[in-house]
Amino acid sequence: MVHVNHLAKNNSVFSNFLAEIRDVKQQKDSMRFRRNLERMGEIMAYEISKTLEYQIVETETPLGTAQTSVLKEQPVIATILRAGLPLHIGILNMFDKAENAFIGAYRRHHKDNSFDVALEYLASPDLDNKILILCDPMLASGSSLLLTYNSLISRSKPRHTHIVSAVASQQGLDHLKKNLNPKDCTIWCGDIDEELTAQSYIVPGLGDAGDLAFGIKQ
Repeated sequence: MVHVNHLAKNNSVFSNFLAEIRDVKQQKDSMRFRRNLERMGEIMAYEISKTLEYQIVETETPLGTAQTSVLKEQPVIATILRAGLPLHIGILNMFDKAENAFIGAYRRHHKDNSFDVALEYLASPDLDNKILILCDPMLASGSSLLLTYNSLISRSKPRHTHIVSAVASQQGLDHLKKNLNPKDCTIWCGDIDEELTAQSYIVPGLGDAGDLAFGIKQ
């Protein structure tokens, strides 16, 4: 079963960062846009950490020994280049011993205004029986993320996958819930927007996260 967590449903400082990445005036500051995505990644990583397995270890302090719960294992963090990098860094800040995977996927537009999704690059460690965190800031149609997920699991099978997105469309979520296989996945969304245009842009969305973070591409 695919479970969806909608973080903006509950009031927290997370919504401050979400409001700023949507704000057309704030978006003029690319450094602040990147940092807000990074902070959102940190919060999502913290929420994901509550679902993971822990073990008790003894830690020697200057005055004695303390028993502490620590992660049994680190997840693998995967991102779709280039827009996913700030979210990725935020998650990596929390899981700082994690292995990492990187995927180059993009929309290939055609003259009739249609597009397909091309995947040109994938570098990943072994995922067998591991926890995978796959991040992409904009979950629009869901096609890029589904293609990436299928490419990753075609090589090795994670035990569970957490999908992290700053803003998702309801249509994209429905597409993933229907087509993710295996379905042992959890989706973490900052917010969910109802409208998706014919060109697969989320409304109100926030625009092109890659361009806002790193500059307009040709």
